[in-house]
Amino acid sequence: MVQTGFGRTGSHFWGFQGHDVIPDMVTMAKGIGNGFPMGAVITSPEIAASFTKGVHFNTFAGNPVASAVASAVLDTIIEDGTQKNSLHVGTYLMTELAKLRDKYEIIGDVRGKGLQIGVEMIKDKTSREPLPPEDMAEIFEDVKDMGVLIGKGGVYGQIFRIKPPMCITKEDADFFMEVFNKSVHNYMERR
Repeated sequence: MVQTGFGRTGSHFWGFQGHDVIPDMVTMAKGIGNGFPMGAVITSPEIAASFTKGVHFNTFAGNPVASAVASAVLDTIIEDGTQKNSLHVGTYLMTELAKLRDKYEIIGDVRGKGLQIGVEMIKDKTSREPLPPEDMAEIFEDVKDMGVLIGKGGVYGQIFRIKPPMCITKEDADFFMEVFNKSVHNYMERR
């Protein structure tokens, strides 16, 4: 569950649960240890039994401290309500970003679930062509210079990936919206 696990989507603890899918195997690493060196594999007893047929090892295998950390992380996610926070703050961000989509010609789509949001950047709403990489870089650097880190993705590098820490507050989201709006506005002024 590299990016959609531990309640990030808000509606489910695991991203696959929102699609009525049960995977044969789930792997995870940084998230379960909150950065502590930890990895885990969850699978059926039948698949797990097949691992006895070969030699397998993991640098962090059998580490009781890592296991205690992972257990504490899972407890904290539940106790602090970070999944619920992902749903509420993520929905708020999506709503606010949709307003920017309606305001700016270069925002094509806003999509996501919880605190996993994609903002598609386009040349204009008529052509819907991806915003060129150099233009994406302008906005990206402007956002960064104002103190916010976001990601980029998409087939053409035209998607801003908004995946803040799950402990983000509405006030943090408002700050992000102010920065992102100003960056897009600045770009439009230079265009």
